[in-house]
Amino acid sequence: MDAATTLLLKQANSLIEQGASGRAAAIQCLQQLLAHCSDHAESWFNLGYLLRQSGDFSAALHAYAQALRHGISNPQEVHLNCAVIHSDHLHQYDYAKQELLAALDKAPRYLPALLNLGNLHEEQGERAEAIACYQRLLQIAQSSAAHTPRQLGLEALARLAHLQPPASPRDPLLEQLRHAADTTGVDDGTRANLLFSLGRAYDSLSMPDQAFSAFARAKQHAHRQAPPYAPARTAAQMEHLIAVFSQAHPGSAEDAAAPAPVFICGMFRSGSTLLEQALAAHPQVAAGGELDILPRMLAGPLAPFPDSVRALGDGDLARLAARYRQALGYALPLPPGTRLFTDKRPDNFLLIGLIMRMFPNARIVHSVRNPLDNGLAVFMQHLNPKLFPYAGQLEHIGHYHAQHARLMRHWQALYPETIYRFDYDAYVARPRETLADLLRFLELPWDERCLSSHQLKNTVQTASYWQVRRPLYTEASGRWRKYRRHLDPLYQVLAGSGIDLPD
Repeated sequence: MDAATTLLLKQANSLIEQGASGRAAAIQCLQQLLAHCSDHAESWFNLGYLLRQSGDFSAALHAYAQALRHGISNPQEVHLNCAVIHSDHLHQYDYAKQELLAALDKAPRYLPALLNLGNLHEEQGERAEAIACYQRLLQIAQSSAAHTPRQLGLEALARLAHLQPPASPRDPLLEQLRHAADTTGVDDGTRANLLFSLGRAYDSLSMPDQAFSAFARAKQHAHRQAPPYAPARTAAQMEHLIAVFSQAHPGSAEDAAAPAPVFICGMFRSGSTLLEQALAAHPQVAAGGELDILPRMLAGPLAPFPDSVRALGDGDLARLAARYRQALGYALPLPPGTRLFTDKRPDNFLLIGLIMRMFPNARIVHSVRNPLDNGLAVFMQHLNPKLFPYAGQLEHIGHYHAQHARLMRHWQALYPETIYRFDYDAYVARPRETLADLLRFLELPWDERCLSSHQLKNTVQTASYWQVRRPLYTEASGRWRKYRRHLDPLYQVLAGSGIDLPD
């Protein structure tokens, strides 16, 4: 490597340390370096990482392939990164599995690949295979005195307890979880996962007081180092969206023959995954899951959102819609006969004004459930505290729910014919009637297979992936009653915000 190339390498490394602000310049430096020194495997690896962060997944995979070709050390890490791209961004789950198996072929005791493979098996409904991965991981971790394997072993234990919950209060697994959750030297994230698993175990054994205590401890550890929730900031965000999108907009012209989008939104844990699964069983619907196309646009050409929307003309909106569909083609190739495709992100509710300008033929399905059950479900779930700071405390969950309801009332007033309210509690009680109404709204013919969506052999990438594998069940509807004595902070905020609540 000559002096000029060495200088480029130093500049690239310095820019990489700057994070997102230096990413574009770092990519340019690495590309210049590799034009003169194409066999530098570590630079190909770094380029792949940066391209993935910038959303250029095809180029990232090419860079990772070059890193492998030129003999990078620790090739298992490259295969793992490729698996994440195929799974999380391109929805190419078979390729993701191949990459994880390749990583384990290079390093059979590479625990991150085992953990990811187990998770992928879970997402695909392969319970026995997932259990085998976690048991193998736990076995390897228990034979190691090193910190990282020990942490990953505890993660595997938490997942195993979810897949094979304790059968009784005397089950040894319950004591193993309790002991692991109290072990010293465990990081907050891992301890939170163990406590969430312990809480779910207590919940399944109808021990609500013990379950709530475990969930409360889990939230404390999960949110200990995260920025606190700022209610005033959330209220200001909703007010700003209402001001920017104060009137209905006709949107840009769209190709009427192209499959139309269905954006599914609502509070997290409101039944949106179950809803999408029912639609996924329809032969004229392609299910996209939690697509990241719109969020990447917000961070790119639409920054700063929502103010950037004020300057968009019809031509700009048409180009954005075309860009969305191009990205969709990579993540979700639409088979012949597809009339609708779904984009299921609960936080799509923040973007309805933008969506209706980009896609005037879109349909919005707003998933709702009993607010107390919804708030409790959020409290029982390990949501990323950096993305969901409100999820750490019941009163904050109640505040966010009320702000969500406020914004949805605004969208409903602007687009009353476009937004459909899908009630989770009505669905589990009366599935046929509820689904029939939804399909009529979407102008789809009735299809009996929608009632058997739990039999689908697809991949589900949310925390609900085991719930949607079961036939419809009603025990989650009304679960709040078992926890009523613990829910006063949630109840008071919701009631004070004018949200209708059951007695």
